Amino acid sequence: MDAVTAPGPRARTGVGPADLERISATTTRIRTAVETVIEGKPEVVKLAVTVLLAEGHLLLEDVPGVGKTMLAKALAKSIDCTVRRIQFTPDLLPSDITGVSIFDQQRKEFEFKPGAIFANFVVGDEINRASPKTQSALLESMEERQVTVDGTTFHLEAPFMVVATQNPIEMEGTYPLPEAQRDRFMARISVGYPAPAAELRMLDTHGQISPLEELRPVADASEIAHLIEAVRHIHVSDEVRRYTVDLVNASRTSPELRLGASPRATLQLVRAARAAAAMEGRDFVLPDDIQHLAVSVLAHRLLPTAETQISRRTTEQVVAGLVAAVPVPSLGGGAHHSRR
Repeated sequence: MDAVTAPGPRARTGVGPADLERISATTTRIRTAVETVIEGKPEVVKLAVTVLLAEGHLLLEDVPGVGKTMLAKALAKSIDCTVRRIQFTPDLLPSDITGVSIFDQQRKEFEFKPGAIFANFVVGDEINRASPKTQSALLESMEERQVTVDGTTFHLEAPFMVVATQNPIEMEGTYPLPEAQRDRFMARISVGYPAPAAELRMLDTHGQISPLEELRPVADASEIAHLIEAVRHIHVSDEVRRYTVDLVNASRTSPELRLGASPRATLQLVRAARAAAAMEGRDFVLPDDIQHLAVSVLAHRLLPTAETQISRRTTEQVVAGLVAAVPVPSLGGGAHHSRR
């Protein structure tokens, strides 16, 4: 890819060296802890932590047995905060997720019983096994971080993150996520099979006792909330903003797609890039950050045309083609930075 340079003089970002050092140190601890459970997938773990700092939600989609639920549980357990797991099944009701108002006979009034969504981390296992009505119960909470039941709105505590898993292969008895639901997830990750060496190590570490049982928190909810606030102030130049808009707009005009990325996708791509930059110790976003995250953030939101499907081109390949085609801005200022 074309080399780009760090931006020149700009307005004060509000993110100091101490904040960047704290972000780097904390995320390194979290990644190290999770990688004791998920062998040989450092990039997958890094992306999951990036989504956490960007206030996003994560969709883990892959074949059975590659560690989707394990990754979600390990990420949640590495942080000392409230965690709830929801096993999605066809008979799961929306009220099981959001909660329900129950009439108290003694007090002669309704009392709200919070559902499983009231936690810092919500692990939704096999989300595509629940009915669309139940899936939609997540929409308000994921986007607005609140739940409305019987006309009363309840706010969810920060940080709040939904990590959902689904199996794209086994389709019997499942309800594919509609576009509106997929658009709520900041990124989709495919864990993939481990390398042979990592699988051998897995036999040693997982053969006697699960590393998940020995995993201890390395951060807490208040610390993560502080890091999230710092990430919001990472600088994004006008050139990078325009580049992001050009890239997303290219998906809307691509002849290979019948549905391009939404404005929400543009916003979430920038948010994810801010988090990625902060984890690299930078207080500014580079076009490289946008390029590196584009496939994970955009591909699951797109719908290919029939011709694209017949030619067996995936939306991931289409996004990669757009990244290669859209001109990269040249940023004035400091040292060169490039990524292959």
